[in-house]
Amino acid sequence: MERPELPLAQLHAFVVLAEELHFSHAAARLGIAQPPLSQQIRRLEDKVGHALFSREPGRVALTAAGRELLPAARRALTDLADGLAAARAVGSGRAGRLRVGFAASLALTVLPGLLRAFRERFPDVRLDIHEMTTAPQIAALRDKAIDVGLLREPPADDAADGAELAFRTVLTEPFVAVLPSAHPLAALRTVRLSRLADEPFVLLPRAAGPRLHDQITGLCAAAGFTPRIVQRAVEWQTVCALVETGLGVSLAPASIRRIRLKGVAFRTVEPNARTRVAVGWREDD
Repeated sequence: MERPELPLAQLHAFVVLAEELHFSHAAARLGIAQPPLSQQIRRLEDKVGHALFSREPGRVALTAAGRELLPAARRALTDLADGLAAARAVGSGRAGRLRVGFAASLALTVLPGLLRAFRERFPDVRLDIHEMTTAPQIAALRDKAIDVGLLREPPADDAADGAELAFRTVLTEPFVAVLPSAHPLAALRTVRLSRLADEPFVLLPRAAGPRLHDQITGLCAAAGFTPRIVQRAVEWQTVCALVETGLGVSLAPASIRRIRLKGVAFRTVEPNARTRVAVGWREDD
């Protein structure tokens, strides 16, 4: 299909003249003199190969060719204006698509408020949200599968692993002990970590979030023991469900207290330690 090479000025002049059906009125509306308007219309007619207007003294009218071209010309100008507006909106961040990865536990705390505030401020941006643990988020950021991640305990220095990523802490929260509600330690308000030394543990796999996993096992090591891990689960909700069955205990970010399970108790731990939640993005984005 042949691509027509039509200057926008000619197309615009044609539409305005078709609406005014008067050269001087159309020229005034366009902010140009009448001779340049006449030249633009003649050049457009040369490209079409047919007259678009019949010109008689005191009267201008569209020809059959002009009537056929007018709807397409209007659509072209409207589509271009809409495209320019959309491009400007996307370029300024007011429209487009934002792909967000998030740690599942954040859906219990900051995520709903963040998404609500973002949608109020940028209603024309489409949000694609993806639940994933820390390591998959980092891989997705490198692969450009997501644009931003909300994750726990990001790497300290990611530059050596490929695409350069940047992280900024947005909140910290303490750890809690996750216990079956019938467990003797559940009767306490605060549990010393050393008292969990002989307990079986349910934890996330290290591959899901290496730094968070290492932080938890490091807290146990500082308390004088290595946790005996009997079961692993990718999601904190599953961890809590397994604790409820009596399979073991766990250490988890305090936000999971919002998971309501009748058979699970959450208790403050000593010594106190906090886990970091960060936003991550590609530095060149």
